[in-house]
Amino acid sequence: QVQLVESGGGLVQAGGSLRLSCAASGTMFSSNVMGWYRQAPGKQREWVASITSDSTTTYADSVKGRFTISRDNAKNTVYLQMNGLKPEDTAIYYCRQWRPDYWGQGTQVTVSS
Repeated sequence: QVQLVESGGGLVQAGGSLRLSCAASGTMFSSNVMGWYRQAPGKQREWVASITSDSTTTYADSVKGRFTISRDNAKNTVYLQMNGLKPEDTAIYYCRQWRPDYWGQGTQVTVSS
């Protein structure tokens, strides 16, 4: 059974940093494309960043230059380092594995102005 468990969310002031983690189990982690999405109140879930099995990364324009996605295949974990946080980054952040698709339960990130 595949499980994705996010952690690292919290409350931070604008300009601050957080690092999210997503620990995967029951999956061939190193072979999978992994990514992060977020959903703000009243808005649709949106893609934030993704990383391939060979660690090629892509980012949404809204976070490019501020967020960094990385992975540690030995720990079956994908990370999202978030710097220069803005109030508009406030959302629930979800970890996703592609093919087959699995989602984590989400972790809340709140950025105060």
